[in-house]
Amino acid sequence: MTSTGGGDGSWLRVIPGDGGRGPLLTRAGQLVHGARRLGELVQRRPTGVTGHQWSTATREGYDFVVCAADTARPVFAVEIGPVAPAGSAGQRAERLKSVVAEAVGLAVLRIGSPTLRADEHGRSIVSYVIDARAYTAIGAGEPEPGDALPVGFRDILGRLPDGRTGHVNDLGALARAATIDAYVSRRLADPIVRGLHVNWRGGPAEGWSWVEVRPGACLVERVTVREERLSVGVDPARLAEDLAAMAVGERLRDLETAEPALTPRDELLAEIRRLESRHGEMTNGFAFAHLCAD
Repeated sequence: MTSTGGGDGSWLRVIPGDGGRGPLLTRAGQLVHGARRLGELVQRRPTGVTGHQWSTATREGYDFVVCAADTARPVFAVEIGPVAPAGSAGQRAERLKSVVAEAVGLAVLRIGSPTLRADEHGRSIVSYVIDARAYTAIGAGEPEPGDALPVGFRDILGRLPDGRTGHVNDLGALARAATIDAYVSRRLADPIVRGLHVNWRGGPAEGWSWVEVRPGACLVERVTVREERLSVGVDPARLAEDLAAMAVGERLRDLETAEPALTPRDELLAEIRRLESRHGEMTNGFAFAHLCAD
């Protein structure tokens, strides 16, 4: 069961704002700091963690650390970037970092993407998560009989940057608008960013997004979202799909100067069918079987 994160904070250090390393921004009563090593966040080696685990893990870091403004202690940490290959030294270091983070109750959000990067996309993503968590906290609790069901953060409608009405808290909204523009200017074969998302049982949420760049050839992005002792305030799988759409938009920026790596449409459909065949491993099943017939 996920929590809102933070624990009692007894293992976690106060994060100072001195030495030119003050917060990058303040939002909803929280301070967002840049990269920090795990050793800067934890006061001492917790019981049950070996010396080797401790020395290795504390050298590893996070891209952002969100702290409570009143205590300056971490609420959650964020990682954004490529997932370490299976069996690699990077994956082993990540596992040890996870052991220590779990032992001290540090909440962590891990976003795995080959395209999204902390320096380019991190602030907007972290701000989004802070806002989503704050919105969800305001609406926490059971509605009274007769009350309308609250609108989820992701489902709020409003005016989009291109003037249309749509979901203002869709992180892929700009990419979807840019795709339409690219289609109108005949740079794409299809104007729609398509996608799917799943929640793996005992694993991360995963989102796919793609657009047909050339007839029968698609630009595909996949993103994973893993909540560790944290709730991001929206369905993590839906967030993963929106982030994948954001990544599609990022790659489309270079469309005029370089041809991106494309996936044959038939190959993509085969991958979706393989995904559907694993529906028993998903917490909520597979809601995108209709795509298999495309």
